This record gives sequence, structure tokens and C-alpha cells, in this order.
Amino acid sequence: MIIGSASAREMDSLRIDGLKWKFEGKAESYSSPVIFQDKIYVGSEDHFLYAIYLETGKIAWKFKTAGAVNSSPIVFGQRIYFGSMDGYYYALDAQTGKLIWKYKTGGEHKIGRNGLWGMQPYMFYMEDPFDFFISSPIAQDDGVSKTIYFGSSDGNLYALDADNGNLRWKYLTGAAIRTTPLLYEGNIYIGSWNQYVYAIDAQSGNLHWKFKTKSDDENHLLEGIQASISAANGMVFIGSRDGYLYALDAKKGELAWQYSTWPSWITTTSADRKGNIFLTSSDSRLLIGLDAATGTEKLKYQTKGYNFSSVLIDEDKLYIGDFTGKLHVLNSITGNCMTFFETDGRKENKKRLLNPDGILEFQYLVDKRDPSLYATTVDILKLVQQLDPIIGKPIIQDHILYLNTANGRLYALTLHNH
Repeated sequence: MIIGSASAREMDSLRIDGLKWKFEGKAESYSSPVIFQDKIYVGSEDHFLYAIYLETGKIAWKFKTAGAVNSSPIVFGQRIYFGSMDGYYYALDAQTGKLIWKYKTGGEHKIGRNGLWGMQPYMFYMEDPFDFFISSPIAQDDGVSKTIYFGSSDGNLYALDADNGNLRWKYLTGAAIRTTPLLYEGNIYIGSWNQYVYAIDAQSGNLHWKFKTKSDDENHLLEGIQASISAANGMVFIGSRDGYLYALDAKKGELAWQYSTWPSWITTTSADRKGNIFLTSSDSRLLIGLDAATGTEKLKYQTKGYNFSSVLIDEDKLYIGDFTGKLHVLNSITGNCMTFFETDGRKENKKRLLNPDGILEFQYLVDKRDPSLYATTVDILKLVQQLDPIIGKPIIQDHILYLNTANGRLYALTLHNH
């Protein structure tokens, strides 16, 4: 059963009361924002990282790189760390935006191949139009040293000294890394576009184990790991474009169970503190809640657009944004929708771009175009962009919901609980 209706009591328990402010960016943005003290930080395709005042929505400072900033930033100490498509990872002073150091990788690039997914013309190189992110950094302070970890399109997992940006070690997987590293019980877990999951010692960079997900040798559509990895109760959870969620023993890499959304990609995973794992899917437009120990399905909710936004878990509520520009707020137990928010782009364009049932449907938008052409997919995504899709993860602080959208709008919305 697809759960989706809301009771009157639940609808009355949470309200998105209004707009506190809205920041209008100048380009697309796929970065998830992060908050530190009086500012919120977010990256943009216009090559800037922005620091915006929480109270007013005005720019405090901005820092320009030579490429799109589509990793999500993190704050560690008094610094902010992030990556850019220019091939550098940066450390800035979080208050002033002053550059402290930058580290050059082997370079960033979009995933792609000739005749991607069997599209025409076969002899042309085509970039994956759904390759929105590069790997976002994570940080560790073990009491002796401070380390920043991130993956790169050059296939390496990097460990850098957080203070000066010097290389501690790197591990080569052999294919582009899009996942954000996970630090869990002394290991770094990472997924690579070569279909492997790696468990690597956080201190030495030595490999403990690797696990292979499925390959699609014909069209290379249903393969590759884009979703970041989650962990709970001694297991790690990997969602793959092959359509499966894998639950692996964190120490040995042995498969405990798997869950299928095939033939839809699994785009995100999130674990709560109650023994649940949540995943989202692309074409099937699902949010699934599973028992982390057994893989038993506990919650199933269907949006009306592709889901690339990670789920925000806030006590008994789940926040998930979809490609139609709609943010859904769900009861994490029942799966019922408590309330929702629509982006400006969705309000303006949903009647024109969604099918009569309100669903984002590729075939509906194709019209008279040739669906086998790569150019058709690119054109359709340009249309969909007008809905102002939600791809970044929302964040909440002091009863304010901050929501970054693909058109570069950052909303600050007031939440009110009854």
C-alpha cells in the first residue's frame, strides 16, 4: 500500500506559516546548505560559495572559485570546507571568507560516455544529465589530528590535514567518486562509479574490504553508486543506481540483506536513531522506510517527481523534496503527509509541465520530440528546471526551515507546531 493521505489532526500539528526571507541566486544550485553561528552557507553553479545572514537573507560574503560549487559545504572548527568543479577543495575562514588553503585533485568532470544509455547519436560523448553533485567533505578530530576526507572524479579518496591541507593519504578506486564519505567505527566508507563499495582504514588509508554492486554491461544505465552511505547497528547501507539497497556488515563487508526498487535508481539513504533506514528512488518516485536490522518494509510514500534530495529526519517527521518543486513533510511512523511547501517555480509552472495527475512524466513532456535523442533529454530537463526542483537537503534551526532549490532560491520558512 502506498501511504499518503493525512488525517486532520496531523495536518494541524505542523504548519509552514510563511516566508521569513528568500535569497535569489543568479544560477542553478544543487548544494545542501549548512549553518554556522549567524550565517548559512551554500554553493552555486555560478562558481561562488555564499555566506548569507540567517536573520536577513543578505549576503555576508561570497568566495569565487573557477568552477561550479556543487559539493555541500561543512563547517569544522571556525572553517568551512567544500569542493568545486575547478578540481580544488577549499578551506575558508567561516566568518570572513578568507582563503586558508586549497588542494588540487586530479580534476573534476561529469560522468559520461559515448552514446550514454543507448541514446543517439551513438558516436558523440554525452554527459550524464543527472550527475548533479561532486563528493562533499567530512571531518574528523580524533584528539591527535584533524582530518578532512572527500572523494574526487579522479577516482581517489583523499585524507588531508584539516589545518594546512597537506595530503595524509589517498586511495585509488579507479572510477569517479560521487558519494560523500562516511566515517563509522574507524573506517571510511565510500562508493565508486566502478560499482564497488570500499571500507578503508581512516588512519592509514589501507583497504579492509570492497563489495561489488551490479553492472549494466549493455546500456550502463543501471549501475554506479551516487547515493551517500549510511550506517546503524554495525551495518552500512549502500543505495546504488542498479536499483538495490545493500545492507552490509560494517567490519566484514558481507551482505546481510538487500531491497529492490529496480529499475529505478536509489538516490539517497538516511538512517535514524530508532533502527530505521530511509531510501529515495528516481523514476518510481518513492520514499521507503525499512527496518535496518531485517530490511522489512515499514513505510512507503510516493511523491510525484524524481527524488534526489536526502531525507531530513527531525524527531517524528521526515522532510523530502522532489523534482516537481514540492517539499513533503511526513509523519515518520505512519508515512502520512502532515503538510507541504511549493516552490515559486512549481506554483507558476505545474499546470503546464505536470501531467493531468500532477506527475512529472518524461513521456508527457516529450510531445513530438524524438525520445531516443540525447538532445531531447537535455531539453526536457531544461523544462523541468522551471519547476524549481528540490535537490539539496533542507535544514532546520530555531523553528526556521531553510530550503535550497535547483534554480538558486534559498527559502527561510517559519515552522509552527501546535
